[in-house]
Amino acid sequence: MNQPINGVPALDDLAGAWIDRAELNHLPSLRNQWGQGHVNGDLTSLSWLAFPPYSGGYHTGVLRIDGSVPAAERMRWAPWGVRRSATAGALAVTTDVRMGYEQSRLLWRLVLRNASAVPVTAVVEQELLAPFAHSEVDWGWLYGSPWNDGHYHDYFTTERLRDEATADRPRQVQFLPIGERWVRLGSPRIPGIQRDEDSEPMLLESELPDHSTPDSGRVRAPGAACRVREISVRRATGEAVAIGEAAEHTVRPDTDLRIGTVRLGDGDVLRFDVRADEPDRTGVVLTHGNHPDSLQVALEDGHLSLRIAGEHLTAPAPLPTGGWHTVTVLVSDEGAELRLDDAPLLGTAAWWEGQRWRATTDGATVSVADSRTVARSAYAFSTAPDSVETAGARAVARWSVTLEPGEETELGIVLDIGDSAEGVTRDAVQAAASFRTEFDAVAGRWRRTWRSAFQPGNSEFSGHLPTLHTEDADLARTYYLGALLAIYLRNTTVSPLGPVFLTGGPRLGATTTFFWDISEWARTAALLEPDGLRRWVLAALAQPYDRCHSFDTRNLLPVGNHYSANDHSLFRVVKAYVGVTGDLALLGESAGGRSVLDHLRAMAFRPRGLRAAFGGGVLADFGRDAWELLECVPNYRDAVVSLNAGYVGMLRSLAALLRALGDGNEAEAAEAEREASALSAAVLAQYAGDGRWMISHPEGNEVIGHCLDFELVAADMAEDLSADQRGEMVRFVTERLLDGDWMRALDPDDPIAPLSDRPDHGAAGAFGAWPGATAFGLCRLGRPEIAAGVLRRAHRATSGGLWGQAMEVTADGTYRVAGRGVANRDSNAGVAVTEAVIAGLFEIEAGVESLSKDVGTALTPYGRLENVRAIGFDLPRPLG
Repeated sequence: MNQPINGVPALDDLAGAWIDRAELNHLPSLRNQWGQGHVNGDLTSLSWLAFPPYSGGYHTGVLRIDGSVPAAERMRWAPWGVRRSATAGALAVTTDVRMGYEQSRLLWRLVLRNASAVPVTAVVEQELLAPFAHSEVDWGWLYGSPWNDGHYHDYFTTERLRDEATADRPRQVQFLPIGERWVRLGSPRIPGIQRDEDSEPMLLESELPDHSTPDSGRVRAPGAACRVREISVRRATGEAVAIGEAAEHTVRPDTDLRIGTVRLGDGDVLRFDVRADEPDRTGVVLTHGNHPDSLQVALEDGHLSLRIAGEHLTAPAPLPTGGWHTVTVLVSDEGAELRLDDAPLLGTAAWWEGQRWRATTDGATVSVADSRTVARSAYAFSTAPDSVETAGARAVARWSVTLEPGEETELGIVLDIGDSAEGVTRDAVQAAASFRTEFDAVAGRWRRTWRSAFQPGNSEFSGHLPTLHTEDADLARTYYLGALLAIYLRNTTVSPLGPVFLTGGPRLGATTTFFWDISEWARTAALLEPDGLRRWVLAALAQPYDRCHSFDTRNLLPVGNHYSANDHSLFRVVKAYVGVTGDLALLGESAGGRSVLDHLRAMAFRPRGLRAAFGGGVLADFGRDAWELLECVPNYRDAVVSLNAGYVGMLRSLAALLRALGDGNEAEAAEAEREASALSAAVLAQYAGDGRWMISHPEGNEVIGHCLDFELVAADMAEDLSADQRGEMVRFVTERLLDGDWMRALDPDDPIAPLSDRPDHGAAGAFGAWPGATAFGLCRLGRPEIAAGVLRRAHRATSGGLWGQAMEVTADGTYRVAGRGVANRDSNAGVAVTEAVIAGLFEIEAGVESLSKDVGTALTPYGRLENVRAIGFDLPRPLG
């Protein structure tokens, strides 16, 4: 079953090796075609779980051996699950957690072996938590997850709780924010980076944009009608720190006043005086920060309230009016406490103490009920625990284990999530009764899906991928790992569109697809899942893609701010789909009130309305908002070369398509070609020499060395370049950007590099798509041998799994999947390496030209492609 079939490697051979925990910056993920999640640093707990419409908060509980929580020492990823191992005294402990394939189910296998020469008795305790909620809305890039109070995305708080999973003493670290935050009076902003705080690049170290969907229900609360004065912090050391001026401030419903910044650490006390002269008023008095976990003091019908890190408490009696009162809030790893005039008024409880979820047991199973939604969960066991205890939201299963030297024992645990308490209990019990069969079946099901992806006429995909036959083991591994990444990020139930390729996660985007990311491997997607990609195209074009960067595939709603790359991305996806399948009928389909062909027209001719009012007045000006381009490169804005080159390619492709379609389109095709020529000349005038390009700003030109300029000029304007320019561009990439097993997106010697320290688009590493896109560009410039070298090495940067959003360079010069900067552990953009093999090394570019003539080959010096499901290969041409 696990042997290679027809040249495709066994899926087991693509699983990662054991890696020391210290080498991993970003811990492995779990997926099952329905959901996603993250392992934590202990041996069993999971966070960021989502099986839409179910999402999980906090974490699922840790394993204790004789009262201590072993930290994972090594980890090993496979598509079907993650193994963790550690030593606990004389015991060698290995755990393996898997998601039931296409199920809202988790299965843990715990193996304990006596590694000593004497008998050992140990008490094994597994904490059992299931803080799941059901929601049909709020599935944006920052999708809603449940807290004791509310349903929202709290990225950094969840990460603090994940880091705390290995602590022997449970603490309330969610109350301790990282870094300084603004103290605001009055109406709080919707959590997320705000435009009036856009002076720094988007490094994302402490806060995120509010990339939620319109149905999230988030509304801005009013300010309270009150007065505030004497705002300060008393440190745990006794030091007093004043915040802003000592002046008295009047707060009204529309007040939005930033006072000053301050850090709140363990044991610190925030203090201020407040006076409310009118009873029964509702509104926010003060907020520390602009985050979902922010400490916030408010009035609710005249009663003081405290919100912080998923907790919400309201005083039983109203605040007396007509006089000044002192409010103090203590934050610590034990909780948060609000005092009024030095008298205790409000205090938080531990998050697991049952404020929202309630755990019960019959001695053999554990049931967990959510009091706010219909979500129900159940735990069952392959080996009955000696005891099960419940308290609040938490249960603990306990086994006393005695092992002889070299002896081992196995414990199996099943968690099912659903809407019916009886149903999830029944299913969990049945799975636990045949635990090893159920557990092994997950890997078997993944192996079957893997084989199907390369089999013509399979029952799982609407298409299939080419099989690469090559003697180059490194090139083959990169090619097949890219294919696996596409399958790994495929979700079969989340969307009414059918199977979709999610963009990333699992800390983000349980239902979301970005236009840009899928365009980096659109040919590969069209080969593997043409029916699904067709439906995705129509849904994507129906979105307001002039105002968003992605969309929630579950409810088909827009997400986030606009990306200037949207036109190029969507045009490229449509071109790739049509070029692979020959499905010209798509062009006549309606999406968002106009035909697909009309969308292509509008996108290609967009530069007409974007002409820069500076420079030569020909280049498209993409505006001053760096967030719409590369986010973290502050000067990459205005008239950049990359997307202008992209419009050149779009105009030429549109002209070729119009001519191929006939029907009197010659005049419009000629017009597109004329505009392409003028724009091409303007782009070439931006060449700065030595492979670099100039950005045109209103105040003048500025040279930059970024890979995106190389990639899009090479992809869309290779024929316009002189031999010298081609050579210089190749040298720039090989000497300044390519680095070890990966690359840097930005030349580290570029003047803007110190202000762009993000490992996806800055100088600290590169986005998952960039090596593949760069390799394709090298092929377009006539250097496939260099491209092959890039692709041969790329698989070494996967950190034992698959590529993430960002690969960062480490102190020893190697690359790993980054975790900082809110980077995703999984990112479908990495499939660009597979795309580069197909479209670059084998020149199967799937453009307009392929509709009527041979383009690409199945045989090159790099190997042979078999079963190429594209026109000109296994599909007939629609034209010519």
